[in-house]
Amino acid sequence: MKYLFNILFLSVSLLSFSQEKIQGTILEKNDKNKSLPLLGANVYWLNTDVGTVTDFDGKFSLSYKKEYQRLVISYVGFKTDTITVKNPSKKITHKLTPKSSLDEVKVVSRKQATSRSYLDSQNTMNVSSDELLKAACCNLSESFETNPSIDVNFADAISGTRQIKMLGLTSPYILIAMENIPTVRGAAQAYGLTFTPGTWVESIQITKGAGSVVNGYESIAGQINAELQKPLKDDKLFVNLYGASSTRLEGNVHYNTSVSKKWSTGVYVHGNMHQEKHDVNDDGFLDMPLYEQVNVMNRWQYTDNENGLVGFINLRFLDDYKQTGELNFDPKTDKLTTNAWGSEIETRRYDISGKLGYVNPDLPWQTLGVQFAVSSHQQDSYFGLRQYNIEHNSIYSNIMYNSIISDSRHKIKTGISFTYDAYDELVETQNFERIDNSVGGFFEYQFDNLEKLNLTAGARIDNHNRLGLFVTPRFHMRYTPWGKSAFRASFGRGKRSANIFAENQNLFSTARNINIIESEGGDIYGLDPEIAWNYGVSYLQGFNLFGQKGDVAFDFYRTDFKNQVVVDWENPRAISFYNLENESSANSFQAELNYNLLKGFDTRFAYKYYNVKTKYQTGEKIKPLTAQHRFFANASYATPVKNNSRWKFDITYNWLGKQRFASTASNPSQYQLPEYSPEVNTVNAQITKVFSPKFEIYVGGENITNVRQPNPILGTENPFGSNFDSTFVYGPIFGSLYYAGLRYRIK
Repeated sequence: MKYLFNILFLSVSLLSFSQEKIQGTILEKNDKNKSLPLLGANVYWLNTDVGTVTDFDGKFSLSYKKEYQRLVISYVGFKTDTITVKNPSKKITHKLTPKSSLDEVKVVSRKQATSRSYLDSQNTMNVSSDELLKAACCNLSESFETNPSIDVNFADAISGTRQIKMLGLTSPYILIAMENIPTVRGAAQAYGLTFTPGTWVESIQITKGAGSVVNGYESIAGQINAELQKPLKDDKLFVNLYGASSTRLEGNVHYNTSVSKKWSTGVYVHGNMHQEKHDVNDDGFLDMPLYEQVNVMNRWQYTDNENGLVGFINLRFLDDYKQTGELNFDPKTDKLTTNAWGSEIETRRYDISGKLGYVNPDLPWQTLGVQFAVSSHQQDSYFGLRQYNIEHNSIYSNIMYNSIISDSRHKIKTGISFTYDAYDELVETQNFERIDNSVGGFFEYQFDNLEKLNLTAGARIDNHNRLGLFVTPRFHMRYTPWGKSAFRASFGRGKRSANIFAENQNLFSTARNINIIESEGGDIYGLDPEIAWNYGVSYLQGFNLFGQKGDVAFDFYRTDFKNQVVVDWENPRAISFYNLENESSANSFQAELNYNLLKGFDTRFAYKYYNVKTKYQTGEKIKPLTAQHRFFANASYATPVKNNSRWKFDITYNWLGKQRFASTASNPSQYQLPEYSPEVNTVNAQITKVFSPKFEIYVGGENITNVRQPNPILGTENPFGSNFDSTFVYGPIFGSLYYAGLRYRIK
């Protein structure tokens, strides 16, 4: 191989003999005072596509022109350097420095709250903690208010739970992970986003499309990954206190300390409560539930840079309680009776998770990662006279190896994963039990020439005890036709088991009968698994206008379901679950403009169009409660820092077009709804005063224009009757909400 590589390198050198060249050697700078040559280091002229890679002896030869001045040198596991070439005839000898930690290093000209990469093959938006602080961000479900790629709305008029959508599809079709470990799934699907406090989150990566094969086969519409605060980087002490006009109270305390030279630990405590009854629309039902939550995490970090090791261990406990229903409902006397309609939802969850990363000190392009997670989720709940309990015990593990082929332009990832899920559900009087397990392997190849082309192609093969043996391919490509641009294309396949009750718990707050129309051979509630292909293209273009930076982005994604478990609400007396083959699709188009209008003044505008159709038993229809047209605008301004003090202002506007209601034509006239909902306009705003690096206060408002949906619940006068339904929610229920809080930190 070495002989062949040298022949190829010599051939390239001879072809360029007639051109003026520079020559040099790239070495590794290490702690042992040894200079080792680096094979496969990237060497290229800044802002050009002229480049090469080093040979086995770390040597390179590169064509030179007078206009070439800045030379970029990069290598996996090392800091990227840019040097100025003043004398092209003088041989260059340069040493690259290994990265001091295993965390990702990003170099940017100005810290941005949100950013997109021009180099990654996947269409990913990075959301920093600065962006999360633009809103109250009390939990993960409320972390997307200032992001146009994610749609947030209430799941029903009873539970107060927010659901998210991406590309017009609900969260079960999105792989939601914590530090790349799938977390919001199974029993946690309905309420899991509320189980992660916003202050615990360091950053969020939102990826549109099928995503990487490394994280599993379930992703269809996209992936959301939340990176948690790290004990070594987080504040030694952080306190956040929050109070809202609804008498909602929350508190967060982080405490981090070093135990030894290599071990650090952090204790993260979150608590929230709301105990005042509100009925703004006078329908006799609580507009928001009474609740309280205790959430504790102990996080350990191990760092050994000398031997290339870093690891994390997380221990978590959650106790979450909600009560909702009629104002006069008392669970002590009215539980599961017709005295008054009420509901209690209590969840206890235990989690142990961790990951270990190893970088070979001698061969830094070789890395090994191990992930594991064990969780126990117990939900006991009832809705009126309907009881729903679910216990979900889960085990997840993933082992991944990274390396290169010949040089760092050609990277590979490969590994194996294992999942185990044991479900025990009580649905009214019927019990459903099942065990799902799977073993899979994956391989992913990435080509990256840094300037023009970047592509990622991967596939995984899994053997599942219920889904069988199947292959999941994924492909992503990025091409840069000219400066500050990125054209992307992707396609991928996803497969998943639909947990029809856990994912649709709002059905229990209705009088509807539950119908499961079983398919032949269906092994999950009598249904077949869901299979879908996702295809997408996007274009990102950066620009400078009047001395300020901006970018414009367009993307289009289509999801074709080869087999979908349809949730059919078109009969107001029933909800039906059944399989549908090749008759369901979702199309999503988004145009987004980001522009730094003035120094410290950022604006963002986005328009989205959805066309999500399903062929129900009654014919093809647009998916209910999904606005086809949406418009988003956000403006934020931060004053210059003066005496360690500054002001921050943020305002967000959302417009939702009309949304189709599921059919109510067979209801009595007083319980019939129009075909479409009205349009909805909402405005959120927040002002933050930073007094010092240690202390700041914030005040804000949600839905400050006081938009409210009138009569969001049908049949409130007889909640045990056949017309009771709380699922027709298209907009805010409570009206305006104002809040204030403070943040205190010690570095």
